[in-house]
Amino acid sequence: MFKKILIANRGEIACRVMKSAKKMGIKTVAVYSDADREAEHVKMADEAVYIGPPPAAQSYLLADRIIEACKATGAEAVHPGYGFLSERASFCEALEKEGIIFIGPKVKAIEAMGDKITSKKIAAEAGVSTVPGYMGLIDDAEHAVKISKEIGYPVMIKASAGGGGKGMRIAWNDEEAREGFARSKSEAASSFGDDRIFIEKFIVEPRHIEIQLLGDGHGNVVYLNERECSVQRRNQKVVEEAPSPFLDEKTRKAMGEQSVALAKAVDYQSAGTVEFIVDKDRNFYFLEMNTRLQVEHPVTELITGLDLVELMIRVAAGEKLPLTQKDVKINGWAVESRLYAEDPYRNFLPSIGRLTRYRPPQEETKGGVTVRNDTGVTEGSEISMFYDPMIAKLCTHAPTRLEAVDAMADALDRFEVEGIGHNLPFLSALMQHPRWREGRLSTGFIAEEYPEGFGPVAPDAESVHRFAAAALVLSRIASERNAKISGSRFTVGVGNGHQKVVLIAGHNTVKAEISHLSTGFGVSLEGGPVLQVETNWQPGHPLAEVLIEGKPVAFKVQPAPGGFRMRQRGMDVKVQVLSPRVAELAALMPEKAPPDTSNLLLCPMPGLITSVLVKEGDEVQEGQALAIVEAMKMENMLRAEKRAKVSKVLAKPGASLAVDDVIMEFA
Repeated sequence: MFKKILIANRGEIACRVMKSAKKMGIKTVAVYSDADREAEHVKMADEAVYIGPPPAAQSYLLADRIIEACKATGAEAVHPGYGFLSERASFCEALEKEGIIFIGPKVKAIEAMGDKITSKKIAAEAGVSTVPGYMGLIDDAEHAVKISKEIGYPVMIKASAGGGGKGMRIAWNDEEAREGFARSKSEAASSFGDDRIFIEKFIVEPRHIEIQLLGDGHGNVVYLNERECSVQRRNQKVVEEAPSPFLDEKTRKAMGEQSVALAKAVDYQSAGTVEFIVDKDRNFYFLEMNTRLQVEHPVTELITGLDLVELMIRVAAGEKLPLTQKDVKINGWAVESRLYAEDPYRNFLPSIGRLTRYRPPQEETKGGVTVRNDTGVTEGSEISMFYDPMIAKLCTHAPTRLEAVDAMADALDRFEVEGIGHNLPFLSALMQHPRWREGRLSTGFIAEEYPEGFGPVAPDAESVHRFAAAALVLSRIASERNAKISGSRFTVGVGNGHQKVVLIAGHNTVKAEISHLSTGFGVSLEGGPVLQVETNWQPGHPLAEVLIEGKPVAFKVQPAPGGFRMRQRGMDVKVQVLSPRVAELAALMPEKAPPDTSNLLLCPMPGLITSVLVKEGDEVQEGQALAIVEAMKMENMLRAEKRAKVSKVLAKPGASLAVDDVIMEFA
């Protein structure tokens, strides 16, 4: 077994690999860029080596820097994680020449499966179902249009060396094929250093289901069941689960056996994943094979009880797999939510900055439910514009699917993140969505259910009463503490006696009464029965754990004028606690109108202006492309919302802009 390994990656996955290595008694070496000097993976490793400036192309993508770090530290093997150099055959070859073991598949498999065009040909020869498409390379935009017409719209335009949703576009007509080709080619070149593009038929209402494989150097390959990854946004996975709520045993077995056949065709060794598109009739088609550890591997680990990272290391060290296909079981259900640094209220645009508060729910197994959080950050960490926006992967495991989903909802309510925009509200809301809870999924789920983007969930009557009851108790606790301050003026209406108030919860008004009970408080809403409400919350705490009639609920809490801003399950509600007379007067107050920015093009995210496509004096039409902003390895096209004339262009290509910086003005 290895004595020391280097992890050629950063963030969450670097920390994940180190956990298994340390469990096995193996010392670890981290590498880091200028942006990651204080990163968690650097602190966790036994040794750390600096490899260059923040851009990945000048640090994490430089194979020679990784090899130099191995030589300097005596690392015998390299685990690449995912992304960066994990599927780069040339990196694997370079390590081999230096006598350093690559903890992953051999060069032959990486070359064959890493190229989507070659992999589809091999898959077809191995008897794997494949999607109709054009397997050759695309010359230019007009060639892309010609091929798209021959295949039949809609089509998927994809980078041959792509992954992680980058370099991918769906085209429904000739114009979208031209633009999709240009954008995919550009993203592929900047993200992977390989701008080759291919096109295949886009299957409407598909599910994305993948098979986890594990092979060794002795000819053994097993499949570890499947993962459902259909909840995606812009081809980027958001929520995954294992097993799939859609597959039956017959389909699972067929997909698994075809995946094993493909792996054996390329002598696959290590962990790998075969991804399929599955239609509504359970017909499945090969999509691609990822010759690395997948982001979503924890859900497979939770339902099988296996440590995939440990098994990858053991296979790389020449050991045989310690299990056969008949040993692979499905134990319960697991769900994974990806916490991204992106603002769901601004169409999920990237967000950067410092985590002023980062408190994940406690990792534990209790009452048959497991909560696990794979992360690479801590409170105070900075989310950089240079790398992937994923902050953490929150996972839950329970005996049944709905129990795992409910456990996830509870864990998300207790996950505290402040300082940046993040998708926790969206994930929380999604766990309550009827279609998700019923398992009626497709890769178009988010686009179909949130066509206008995501906004705070409007609370129903039951939720309004839950927020009101909690807010009233929190307000009473805060008032009673303030009343104890010497010389305090916060004493009106406070005491152990009965108190009548009016709560303004968003657009809802609730009349309420509160009094002390022997345990906690008694709260009556709208003249209804008295509810027993208990909490250990203290003023200033941003998380309130509350028992309402014995049922535990958690709220994220911030002080607001007259009450609190409270968040739970995707709902974001400002609750004011007022005396009846003040409530009457508050209803008469006018609302302040927001400023008019309709004549401005504002930067929707922190990023780099790569192109300005118009000039001062130009007449632009609705939908016309105005500029391109690059952030977190993705290109974002900004378009005109209406017909107008460009009066000023204030940002030039190469400029780094913050959120809401003005790019141009219109007359």
